[in-house]
Amino acid sequence: MRAIEALGVGVLILLAALLVVFVRRELILRGGGTIDMSVRVNTRLPQRGWAPGLGRFVGDELRWYRVFSFGLRPRQVLSRNGLTVAGRRVPQGEEKLALGDDWIILRCDQPGEPVDIAMAESTLAGFLSWIEAAPPGALHHRN
Repeated sequence: MRAIEALGVGVLILLAALLVVFVRRELILRGGGTIDMSVRVNTRLPQRGWAPGLGRFVGDELRWYRVFSFGLRPRQVLSRNGLTVAGRRVPQGEEKLALGDDWIILRCDQPGEPVDIAMAESTLAGFLSWIEAAPPGALHHRN
């Protein structure tokens, strides 16, 4: 009987965790200005280290939230001031499994360190327009 109770508690905890992740996602989406995007969080192995998430445009920032996380704060914040797109490419090899078929990988330079982000090709124009809308004197993308 104790095994069944333990299994029931485990299932209840799992359902509660899934509910928290779902509610968190809805809170992020509710603010509007969101896109699906992935960030390369680990660069040790080529073509690996991609984490799926949501990007949310808030003023001069693109805030990235991991999909499978309980945290309410963004894991990465890209400021449009000083952000440049150094290059773009299509996913290759194992990246095709982690990213969508129509996704584009952007190598972005920012103060501090470069970052690789990936997004659907359909959202690329909006992202580049957001960078171009930076205040006068800010760096612009190059390609």
